[in-house]
Amino acid sequence: MKEKIKLALAQISSKREDKKENLHKMEKLTIKAKEKGADLIIFPEMSLTGYVLHDQVYELAETIPGPSTQKIEALGKQTGLHIIFGMPELSEKTQATAFNTAVFVGPQGLIGKYRKMYLPTHSVFEEKRYFRPGYEPAAFQTELGNIGLTICYDVFFPEVFRLTRLKGAKLIVCISASPAVRRGYFEILTCARALENTAFLAYVNLAGVEDGLQFWGGSRLVSPNGDVVAKAKYDEEDFVICEVDYGDLRSAETFIPSLRDLRPELFDKLKEYSERL
Repeated sequence: MKEKIKLALAQISSKREDKKENLHKMEKLTIKAKEKGADLIIFPEMSLTGYVLHDQVYELAETIPGPSTQKIEALGKQTGLHIIFGMPELSEKTQATAFNTAVFVGPQGLIGKYRKMYLPTHSVFEEKRYFRPGYEPAAFQTELGNIGLTICYDVFFPEVFRLTRLKGAKLIVCISASPAVRRGYFEILTCARALENTAFLAYVNLAGVEDGLQFWGGSRLVSPNGDVVAKAKYDEEDFVICEVDYGDLRSAETFIPSLRDLRPELFDKLKEYSERL
């Protein structure tokens, strides 16, 4: 495993319902990331199709593996990079069950996927209308270290990030499609999730406007101490190269021993009391 890795935070504006155009943009930026010496490039939530899809999600969703993931796999093999991106996933068992999914590809092909657990369905959000929630945290041991996947609204639920960390993730990636009105929340919560788990957190958000909904960008890398060590521009496309040094984890875990001080019996209480809401 590498002690240090370079990330490319690819904060893009996806073209709604145009997979071909979005794949072309992802290809160009992956090649750029390769030229900049990156090991891993990260694209936002639903970057393959755009976020605001309504009923078109059923036409655009694909199985994994499927045509689009195979193209990204070929890109990973061509460049030697690891790639994380978001897409609507179609169930292999039914024709009208979809998931909001993060896909993780490496130079050798598909590494794994994560299905978003928490689906916002309030104010401008309607994800439960279209998606089925996932049920499992995801962390994958790779040559770049143990990397976990989360998606957007998951950041409001610390148990998702705790479970991902306990599965071994030292870098937790959160891909997102957060509108501008939520910016303040995400800036606080991304730092909190990194700090409380003494893990690196790479947050990559959409930028631009879809169907009147503005995405604020602001992608960032947060250190295990909760410090923002790299940040993209607000409200527009950006491309940021930054570095993860896993050697920083030891000092962070020593100074903030939250994992050592976990009380497992409280997790049972959490389940008990949440069932009574």
